[in-house]
Amino acid sequence: MKTLITGATGRLGSKIVQSVLTRIPASELAVSVRNPEKASDLKELGIDVRQADFNDPSSLEKAFAGVERLLLISADGDNETRIKQHTQAVETAKQAGVSFIAYTSLADATNSQNLMAPPHVATEQAIKETGIPYSFLRNNWYLENEADSMKAALQGAPWITSAGSGKVGWALQQDYAEAAARVLTEDGHEFTTYELSGPLYTQEEFVGHLESVTGKDITIKQVSDEEYAEAMRQAGVPDFAIPIVVGIQESIRVGSLATETSDFEAVLGRPVTPIEESLKQLVSSLS
Repeated sequence: MKTLITGATGRLGSKIVQSVLTRIPASELAVSVRNPEKASDLKELGIDVRQADFNDPSSLEKAFAGVERLLLISADGDNETRIKQHTQAVETAKQAGVSFIAYTSLADATNSQNLMAPPHVATEQAIKETGIPYSFLRNNWYLENEADSMKAALQGAPWITSAGSGKVGWALQQDYAEAAARVLTEDGHEFTTYELSGPLYTQEEFVGHLESVTGKDITIKQVSDEEYAEAMRQAGVPDFAIPIVVGIQESIRVGSLATETSDFEAVLGRPVTPIEESLKQLVSSLS
């Protein structure tokens, strides 16, 4: 029987794969990807690379065959598409006899006002309805999401936000990846929900830590959603994505990511990487 990770060539998925490989042999691991050619490096490691498209149920059936433990990484796309894809994957996992499903969800998903919450709520419910033991990894916010803003700020641009005093529990993708790897490869995580969040910071506090790490003065500008939208448009964000990035700011402002628990430490067996150490790592990777 295999352990399988979907979306294994993505930014988070690739980190999860590497973390899992520190815990189980490559021969026990399978991955599902849309384009196997992009996973040739994983195949060379001895991982079972399987082709699967969430829009093609027959490919999912083949990919999930013989799988015991499954990590379902949430897909990209609009909410309607993601709900359809995720629920199809969950139903296929049930039919395939999968005995444990871990799912990368969103902070406080069932109560969240975040515009990206609906697919996560629907997927969690679909998994629960299968009766299969599960673990919901409710990831707060990836520090890497701020990479473009950090690059601009370090080149002298202001840090523009309409998030007000809303707080975020930033953490490195590597911390989220290690948590997922542990849940996927350890016993004792059945029927659990983990709110994985770093310490909470406002935008001003975050920028203060960035200044401390880089030694640079960064101007922070709190603006309206309309002004933020125009700033993002000027920065080159495509029109279709403007409502998304503005919606994220709004959801932060109303507290959708202000969820802080000790779940990270409980799963990792260590504290989450401190914010300034995390920023040093990310800043280093940007140069």
